[in-house]
Amino acid sequence: MDRAIRRMWMSAACVFVLLMGTLSYIQFFDSKTLMNNQWNSRALYDNYGSARGSIVVDGTEIASSVKSDAEYNYQRVYNHPLKYGALTGYFSTIYGATGLEAAMDKELAGTSDSQFYDRVAQLFSRSSAQGASVELTINSKLQDIAYNALQGRKGAVVALNPKTGEILAMASSPSYDPNLLSSHTSSSVLANYQALTSDEDSPLFNRAIAGNTYSPGSTFKIIDAVAALESGKYNASSVIANPAQLPLPGTNISLPNYTGGQCSPRTQVTIEWALAQSCNTPFAQIAMDLGQERIAKTAENFGYGQDLKIPLTVSKSSFPSNLTQSQLAQSAIGQYDVKTTPLQVAMTSAAIANGGVQMKPNLIRSVKTSNLSTLQEFSPEKLRTSTSPEIANQVKQWMVNAVDNGIARNAGVSGVKVAGKTGTAETTAGLNNSWFTGFAPADDPQIAIAVVYEDIDVATGAQLATSTSKQLFEAVLNK
Repeated sequence: MDRAIRRMWMSAACVFVLLMGTLSYIQFFDSKTLMNNQWNSRALYDNYGSARGSIVVDGTEIASSVKSDAEYNYQRVYNHPLKYGALTGYFSTIYGATGLEAAMDKELAGTSDSQFYDRVAQLFSRSSAQGASVELTINSKLQDIAYNALQGRKGAVVALNPKTGEILAMASSPSYDPNLLSSHTSSSVLANYQALTSDEDSPLFNRAIAGNTYSPGSTFKIIDAVAALESGKYNASSVIANPAQLPLPGTNISLPNYTGGQCSPRTQVTIEWALAQSCNTPFAQIAMDLGQERIAKTAENFGYGQDLKIPLTVSKSSFPSNLTQSQLAQSAIGQYDVKTTPLQVAMTSAAIANGGVQMKPNLIRSVKTSNLSTLQEFSPEKLRTSTSPEIANQVKQWMVNAVDNGIARNAGVSGVKVAGKTGTAETTAGLNNSWFTGFAPADDPQIAIAVVYEDIDVATGAQLATSTSKQLFEAVLNK
């Protein structure tokens, strides 16, 4: 009898230990996975049952939570949705969160570690939970210009402060309305999502930082110029052959020179002239002379191949490896398999503007609780040294000349020294991606930009890219 009782107690103890072990594992090790599970209804009710913090630009809420009479207590609402959709992303009961709604989810929901004491205070005061508001570095005036300039076209615009890394504008086109996915009517959300994801123009992509990365075209020649100077084999006085056609080694084809500037009249040119007129063959020769390793290393120093969060995740820019000389020549003019984002192109110009120092781009100015206490505040952060001050200054002078006397002159602003570089990357037959990147004023840079228009003819693309850039410069410089 005693033996049977002992066995029963031992069995009960084992079951108890097993249950406690399972509960402990769920509590301490698996809780995060369960909370993040898309089918966790409790998490959904928690998120929509309390007031999620706002996303703010220049004092105006561009995303906020409003009372709802539906199944959930609150619904996410977006103001100026098309203008800011690529930044805010959406917050959906079905498809979860994207954009800043995802990147800043814990702060907006009030569940970050830094908000612990706020949660305790709300518990004791029996007040409803409230998330923190997130204020962006975006300048609403510049965002208006960028967004309006892209209307009816595919492309992206990025503007940032080269001295601090603050992102002043970030627009992507075509855009979408996040309100279509934040609705509490499941049938309409499902239909809207299907329409957006099946759209061949991919409106859900933030083209400024993600999606299908771009060939940078001749904007990549800025990196070639830096690599040439860093090698010690070239300087401001170096003269390079400038043939109209450059036979590519190991092939039966030739690389043509750019025909839209003044490349043709000169058989020999300086790097300054080649950059101003965007001549292809001199830069192809420089790259083949320097070799793949040096070009790739310089690109890496400017951010190619590097991870980056702003806090949105940025797609890596890439410079290809294992290149033949022919492929290297094409890569030197931003073609072949060179891929980048508009943000990376803007960061390259910003590093030149800032004496070779690249500041970390950032979208978040501050994070504040509902009682206005500051949880997070922007502070400039050095990301890397891309090149020396001397070389940056030399390339800056060359980029100023490209606007003053070269094919980038349409980006010029009266009375101001503007530095810039155009770019054209072939896509489909007869169409291109048209670029402009640069900064102003050259002697005290306040803004660095990158503009790209997709699948457009050369003349129209060049005009749009430079005119958009000029508008942004003028807005910052109050011209």
